[in-house]
Amino acid sequence: MYIPAFKVNNLIRKFLGFGLIGSLTLMATAVWAVYPDKPIKLIVGFPPGGPTDMTARIIAPKLGDLLKQSIIIENKAGAGGNVAAQVVANSSPDGYTFLFNSAAFAVNPALYGAAAGYIPEKNFVPVIFASTQANVISVNEAVPVKTLAELREYAAKNKLSYSSPGYGTTPHLTCENLFRVQWKLDISHIPYKGAGPASLAVVGGETPIACTAVAGVYQFSKQGKVRILAISSDKRSPNLPEVPTLVELGYPQIKDYTWSAMMAPIKTPNDILLKMNQAVNVVLQMPDVREQMDKAGLVVMGGNLQQANEYMTEEVNRWAQIVKAVGAKVE
Repeated sequence: MYIPAFKVNNLIRKFLGFGLIGSLTLMATAVWAVYPDKPIKLIVGFPPGGPTDMTARIIAPKLGDLLKQSIIIENKAGAGGNVAAQVVANSSPDGYTFLFNSAAFAVNPALYGAAAGYIPEKNFVPVIFASTQANVISVNEAVPVKTLAELREYAAKNKLSYSSPGYGTTPHLTCENLFRVQWKLDISHIPYKGAGPASLAVVGGETPIACTAVAGVYQFSKQGKVRILAISSDKRSPNLPEVPTLVELGYPQIKDYTWSAMMAPIKTPNDILLKMNQAVNVVLQMPDVREQMDKAGLVVMGGNLQQANEYMTEEVNRWAQIVKAVGAKVE
């Protein structure tokens, strides 16, 4: 599975340098003896079926086994992940409520402004980046195009729309950049509450086009229900070797990814952050977890707390620049 270029390779290389799973487990055993002593909630900012929810559900059972506590997943979709972020921002920083959100978390403060309801660095501390993947542009099987160039010609002559996981999600911005900025075409954006509903929209013909992360439409493409025309990685994905990148199609400026990460409310004790970071890192290195991630089209990330903080800062700044350049707005 191709690992995206911007910092993900470095994160994984550094993490693998920390040592084997066994040494991590031994290091963590003592500190896990006290925490946790009751169930932990993972508040997912999107409905079931998308990459963030998939990542959380792949990790949760193993994490629960490791911590010897129930991991409860609650899906609180709405406003591109803002609803869930606001819930967790206002929760007790005691290590029993975490946000599991997508890259929209980094986008929304620039896109929504004060209406986002949170400021990443003031309301949260990143625990770990768990998975990542590129975005893809797909069309319903009935749409009479087989390439991105053909879609451009078709869109110039027909009134089309595209589904996305919601305002502020990276697939939304990828397609706004392509359709409006690069092509100068008015293809209507239809936001859905997550990648699962957005993917089902293109499969069912509610919208002719979908802009999602890979996981949303990966299985549907294998079933022939949608055609994936382009991917936003800087190199082709081994899982989709026939799909050209936007870079090779003449759009070198579009190299976008959708990640999933665990965030804690600000003021969560550092020892709890460290324990959870270590636990998720152990889970992410389990062979069966990596196999499940790969089958879903997800790329495993991982890393320590410092790397998570540095990466979050980079992402917030990067997406703020993209929102400004694209001129994206919440309509």
